[in-house]
Amino acid sequence: MPVFFLRTLFRGFFLTLPVVLTGCVSAPISVIDTKLTLLSPIDAQTLPIKNLISYDLYVDGATVHALFAAQTETADKPYIGYLRSSDGGEHWTQPLQIGQHAASALQSAAGNELQIAASGNTLLAIWQVKGEIPGMGPLQALYSMDAGQTWVPGSNPTGSDIDQSHPELIADQQGRFHLMWLDDRDENGYQGARYAASDDAGQHWLNSQTMDDSSCSCCWNRLSADANGDVFALYRDMEPRDMALAESDDAGQSWNKISTVGAFNWQFDGCPHNGGALTGVGGATLHSLVWTGAAQQAGLYYLRSQDHGKTWSQPQTMGGNAQAFHSDIAQVGERHLLAIWDARGADGSNVLVTESLDAGNHWSPAHQISTPGSAATFPRLLATQNGFLAVWYEQQPGQPKRWLSAVFKNNN
Repeated sequence: MPVFFLRTLFRGFFLTLPVVLTGCVSAPISVIDTKLTLLSPIDAQTLPIKNLISYDLYVDGATVHALFAAQTETADKPYIGYLRSSDGGEHWTQPLQIGQHAASALQSAAGNELQIAASGNTLLAIWQVKGEIPGMGPLQALYSMDAGQTWVPGSNPTGSDIDQSHPELIADQQGRFHLMWLDDRDENGYQGARYAASDDAGQHWLNSQTMDDSSCSCCWNRLSADANGDVFALYRDMEPRDMALAESDDAGQSWNKISTVGAFNWQFDGCPHNGGALTGVGGATLHSLVWTGAAQQAGLYYLRSQDHGKTWSQPQTMGGNAQAFHSDIAQVGERHLLAIWDARGADGSNVLVTESLDAGNHWSPAHQISTPGSAATFPRLLATQNGFLAVWYEQQPGQPKRWLSAVFKNNN
């Protein structure tokens, strides 16, 4: 960093003062003001598919990896496809079918999505298959060591066939894969939050452990890792039904619950079917979206932590009077945030986005991006090297459920 010296006159004496010149940091530029073109990662008309069942996306460097499942003419044999984009989601490769490797019929569905993560040319896919009891089943792993060209079945993280649902999968900068899920291995009538890691893309698992022995049994989980080896897990707690944050500061070897993200003290004996959202780009700051059904407080909220998740800001309402529900959040740089959610409106369920250019202090008015008159649900949001990528389910009356997306280009 260059240091220059400034000579100035003060009370008859010349003083020489050091001056440090830092590089100018450009302010984020809004990406919502641009006209959006709705896209689809797949051309459904060229594939032997019907309704979309489940999907997941993952960003690794300049590549966006995607995995999806869709119904076919054979009820218990869905099409499971892998594809990728090298330009932030504007163009995609033709899907490669990998569903033939499924051990049995697929149990993954919206809100209990199949998963994909990547570290360079090493990819790992996780999904839930059907077991002996309807609506339940174990997780299955599938890995690729050649950037998704060929796939091989991996191993179950617990080596058992117990019910395992709501998986969440990421890879850290060292190439370790982190997997979180829910199961009732203790057979006490409720689920617990579980964890395992793999250094060889799901061929073998290590550090298998319980993060919390009592959690909500029907809400998705979110993982986030930073460059220092810290891994954070956001999940819905059992009692109260608020969102909890657990942290591992040793790359998944041990876990500790460190905070509640939005202490609403929601007392509820049921399944809201709604997890949270979590993002951070390094440093001590984390951003989160959480939903609560607490009396007089029901709705979606944004919170920020500036001490690695130990404490959180006061909840900030998102969505105004709209019934904002499923949500996600993504971050580009230190100050640019985009939030997305679905909400019921007069003409159906809509997907909306809002933007913050100052690290979450202020948010723009919500802007609908889904097709009017459609049922648009379960949106996801990713930060890419080109900006942001939004993806969601959308269904017109009498039509199959589609996979739609919108690219928000960062023009900084």
